[in-house]
Amino acid sequence: MIELNSEKKRELAVRLESLGNKILFAARDELYLGMRFLDVALSSFSYQMDTSVSPFGTDGNSIYFHPQYLGGMYRENRILVNRGYLHMVFHCIFRHMVKREMDDRYWDLSCDIAAEHMIDGNHHRSIRFSRSLLRRETYRKLEAEGKVLNAERVYALLAGWELTDKELERLEQEFYVDDHKYWENKYPRQKPDPSLQQKWQDINERMETDLETFSKEASERSGDLLDQIKIENRDRYNYKAFLKKFAVLREEVGVDADSFDYSFYSYGLRLYGNMPLIEPQETKEVKKISEFAVVIDTSMSCSGSLVRKFLEETYSVLSEEDSFFKKVNIHIIQCDEKVHSDTCITNAGELAEYMEQLTLYGEGGTDFRPAFAYVDELVENGSFEDLRGILYFTDGYGIYPRKMPAYKTAFVFMQEDYRDTDVPPWAIKLTLDREDLEENTESGGQRQTWT
Repeated sequence: MIELNSEKKRELAVRLESLGNKILFAARDELYLGMRFLDVALSSFSYQMDTSVSPFGTDGNSIYFHPQYLGGMYRENRILVNRGYLHMVFHCIFRHMVKREMDDRYWDLSCDIAAEHMIDGNHHRSIRFSRSLLRRETYRKLEAEGKVLNAERVYALLAGWELTDKELERLEQEFYVDDHKYWENKYPRQKPDPSLQQKWQDINERMETDLETFSKEASERSGDLLDQIKIENRDRYNYKAFLKKFAVLREEVGVDADSFDYSFYSYGLRLYGNMPLIEPQETKEVKKISEFAVVIDTSMSCSGSLVRKFLEETYSVLSEEDSFFKKVNIHIIQCDEKVHSDTCITNAGELAEYMEQLTLYGEGGTDFRPAFAYVDELVENGSFEDLRGILYFTDGYGIYPRKMPAYKTAFVFMQEDYRDTDVPPWAIKLTLDREDLEENTESGGQRQTWT
């Protein structure tokens, strides 16, 4: 066996790195010719040789590759390199490498399945490859619910399958493409990088605009890529903060800390024994929620479990003393193409009782107009004194009123049942997931304001 000296080793390393770079450049260019909307994403990496990776991986800044493995893959079929490159791009676009509070093994597999599902649903020649029976059967089971298969959705479904170790290993082998060792909290030197996340968020938003406007034909050929991008880019909301939009200013019994000077109060007690120089005000002005209407779309397309979750989180906010007045006026209206029930809630206890006995009526078509007409009647007959607005929980597919109502309106969607739809310009479109409902602090996403 011939031993190479250090100079020869350096020359060999340079040649191998150069060869790996040429292969990745070729893959990037071929992908670009078929998917021009990915131009910025495809060109956002530097390439680095790393003989510890198998066969390649990314941290969002660079693609690391093993030269022998990469070269062997290219000789076998260059489409495999194209698919691997695109697979890593999708990991970055959807920020799969960001640490989640999930089982790492299931999360890694879910991200790989989500990325491969988008690639296999894409009809460009540069990535077309025959699918195995296991892969086709896995997609069939995942697609059974008819929802967009982003990584979070795949993770939730896999968790419910109760896979054995052998079944899990088979799926991992089938969908393994890249090494995730460079992802956050996996690689010792790889720490959370907000600027990196923002870079890919900006790329994602640009792609959404491009696919919706200039690249409509490309969007149709790219499977559910646009749907996944819309989910990723949707505004994130804190549900408690959102409900505060229905708040009104009103006096309530209690000490007003802002207008009360404790120094004078304590000085009087010290000087005169038990006689303060100033007494605290017995009332204070507070901004809390007093009354609004919740309309539940009970058409066949709305899930009872999602309705219950929505009401449970509304109840949890209602139970907080700093959010609602002790006495409230909330009407919970069930409606599909006609109004089926109206329950008036005046306190948190009544809402808890309503949920315990919750029965959904309807399962017809969806028409939003009867609910708005009914609420208008409630306003006219004095059932509401100062109606702040309506929360309409729905899947969005129905007939909207043409005229803007006199009160604020929000159509609330759950991401679990996400299907994109437009709402009238006078209404707010709020898409939530379980994280948004359970979040206790303000999220960093953009906020929609009332007009």
